[in-house]
Amino acid sequence: MRHAREIIRLKSSSVSAHEISRHLGMARSTVREALKRAESAGLSWPLPADMSDAALEAALYANRRSKRGHRRIEEPDWPAVHRELKRKHVTLLILWDEYIAANPGGYSYSRFCELYRSFEKTLSVTMRQTHAAGERLFVDCAGDGVPVIIDRLTGEIRMAQIFVAVLGASSFTFAKATWTQALPDWIDAHERAFEAIGGVPQLVVPDNAKTAVVKACFYDPKVNRTYAEMAAHYGTAILPARPRKPRDKAKVEQAVLIVERWLLGRLRRLAFYSLADVDDAIGELLVQLNEKQVLRRLGVTRRQLLEEVDRPALKALPSEPYEYCEWRLRRVGIDYHVEVDAHYYSVPYRFARAEVDARLTARGVEIFHKGERIAAHLRKSGNRKHTTIPEHMPSSHRRYAGWTIERIREDAHKIGPATAALCEQILAARPHPEQGFRACLGIVRLVGSYGAARVEAAAERAIEIGARTYGSVKSILDNKLDRRPSPKRVAETAPILHPNIRGSRYYH
Repeated sequence: MRHAREIIRLKSSSVSAHEISRHLGMARSTVREALKRAESAGLSWPLPADMSDAALEAALYANRRSKRGHRRIEEPDWPAVHRELKRKHVTLLILWDEYIAANPGGYSYSRFCELYRSFEKTLSVTMRQTHAAGERLFVDCAGDGVPVIIDRLTGEIRMAQIFVAVLGASSFTFAKATWTQALPDWIDAHERAFEAIGGVPQLVVPDNAKTAVVKACFYDPKVNRTYAEMAAHYGTAILPARPRKPRDKAKVEQAVLIVERWLLGRLRRLAFYSLADVDDAIGELLVQLNEKQVLRRLGVTRRQLLEEVDRPALKALPSEPYEYCEWRLRRVGIDYHVEVDAHYYSVPYRFARAEVDARLTARGVEIFHKGERIAAHLRKSGNRKHTTIPEHMPSSHRRYAGWTIERIREDAHKIGPATAALCEQILAARPHPEQGFRACLGIVRLVGSYGAARVEAAAERAIEIGARTYGSVKSILDNKLDRRPSPKRVAETAPILHPNIRGSRYYH
């Protein structure tokens, strides 16, 4: 259902079915069928916030049609199709309609397009790309960086990377210095690029760098989830160039070349001591490139083209900036906690051992299971401690978690001094106090069955005979030994309380 959501979202961004199928690595017939079913079900982007994957699947695929059988199909004249496509306003859909009119049992539209693309690959041609206004923003990083002196005393140098973005229609160019090409810097550079052009394009076209694409594939590139979420926030879509196909992003390849020659060549003799210094110098040179240099054959600057062509077609910037986040795949432990950066966060206990997605922001951690958020916490430091919400615990654990050694001591004092003394002896007799935790808890809970007076009497008798276990106290209560009078002691003899002295009553 994740593909179905992506199909509906991309279609809302005016992405064609052909581009969607290539982006998701799916057959165009599947994309068209999903869009048709979404239209029939009255679904549009954004989908309802409470619509789960199961509900979306039920809405889209309530009734599945059976597959058609095999049949003999008349092969189209592919060279003639290729020649006709060179005519103005002629599309594959028009040619397919004419083909079906002559061959009613012919190929479906998706298969017709697929076979034509296969035929087209056999031709050695170079296509000149024509970019629509506000449609595509091509992004890349320059191969060379700018040296920055980060320590004036030692002269230590660190190379700053140059992020480059260029609009397809106007060739308006943006550049920004970053320390790395890692995901945080990559996302921040995109946000600055959107601000510089004053809007959001329909598509962003990166190459297959690890930052943008998790797994490069000709048919099914896996876009980094954080990158895709940023695009969804701005209402655009990520369409990676095909691997080893630089012509897919020839615009930005040329822009990178211009930046390296126009910017880096002019900066080679300057010394920089911070990233801000580099950005200031780049900004001054970009003003000359975009606003003063007139494009040959067009007679206008890139800034004029941006204002006249691209800017009216760009989407408006969202009211709130994107909050950077990272996604981590995690498995819930048997104690219904998820480990994220050396801290443990609870989820509802029914998700123990389940595989979940953790979304990390600067201040929070959200846990998702199959697209549904099941927990949210404030982000903590990596101290190997646990953050547990009581509602996530089963009822038995919740009751047990409320008991502590301090609370047991307090409740034992409420029952009586003998009970408090017995609990202290039990805790002191163990190598670690928590080892006597359950025994004391059991003695305190006996009040619910026998009453405080009897438990106090049983504790007093247990101290006299040197019995420091829960079982001994319960046996005294079960056999009603707490109700028997204690033997009289000699008045002048002080009672001796010692854990190694059992007393005569122990042997009765």
